Amino acid sequence: PRSCGGSWDAVRRAICSAYFYNSSKIKGIGEYVNMLSGIPSALHPSSALFGLGYTPDYVCYHELISTSKEYMSCVTAVEGEWLAELGPMFFSVKESYESTLQKRLQRKQNEAEMEKEMKLKEEQQGDKKKQNKLLRGADSDAVRQSVATPGRHSSSNPRFMPKK
Repeated sequence: PRSCGGSWDAVRRAICSAYFYNSSKIKGIGEYVNMLSGIPSALHPSSALFGLGYTPDYVCYHELISTSKEYMSCVTAVEGEWLAELGPMFFSVKESYESTLQKRLQRKQNEAEMEKEMKLKEEQQGDKKKQNKLLRGADSDAVRQSVATPGRHSSSNPRFMPKK
């Protein structure tokens, strides 16, 4: 279609947004299960997806035909992520074990990298402090610090001298 730039994904996504409650997930070869009601169904032989050569993992259908078996008619292949995005009150994407491990590994690598950066920054700050101390001079440590006491002159001696 010209309106969506030649991409059928926009059309399929629009159908998914309207019929997400009629979505089914593949159960076996040619078998689907409605994701909300759990009703087993199959692709109707007149459906365009029936003789496609492969079965999509998720489909949305318009109507269910009941014979000896439930058949989905007017079927469109959709992505599982679309269902989770367009019907979040019913669906969510469960992460696989591998993706969870990858995220955990990435998080550990990020933490190690941050620790490295933190140590480097602390070392740089320590070096900076040492340089500042050297620039001020070694005798600045020897300068005696005095406490200002009200009513006392700086040149006067204390009344009570400590015993030696």
